[in-house]
Amino acid sequence: MQQFFPFLGGWTWWIIAGLLLLAELVLPGVFFIWLALAGAVIGALDIFLDLSWQIEIALFAALTVLFVLFVRPRFKLPGGAANNLNQRMYGYVGRSYALDEAIVNGRGKVRIDDTLWVVTGADRGKGEWVRVKAVDGACLVVEPVNGPN
Repeated sequence: MQQFFPFLGGWTWWIIAGLLLLAELVLPGVFFIWLALAGAVIGALDIFLDLSWQIEIALFAALTVLFVLFVRPRFKLPGGAANNLNQRMYGYVGRSYALDEAIVNGRGKVRIDDTLWVVTGADRGKGEWVRVKAVDGACLVVEPVNGPN
């Protein structure tokens, strides 16, 4: 293994950065990109400075931690969309729908697209309009409104 380390040079780090970028494309999650960025920085530094392999690996680890902890939080999607990925019910908040089943004892159903969603709120009759104001687990919390908006 130690025979491999002396061959770590600027181009090796660029290749590692490229492989990490490919990993980011194959395994989405916005994480490998920060490792790739750290590898690219080490590759750039290695072109201008004669760094030992131990320092290169230590810098790679330090830059990775730095990028993940301090740079990554600045690149979140607007509106918290990253937190709602695969949770489409959060996209219904603020929208109005007609009740598909009356809300009785605080529970009813509303049809959104091709899915029936359980809703909770004040008792209302079938066909009356409600607005989704929050999400509680798998239920939509609704409030009465006069009509579609």
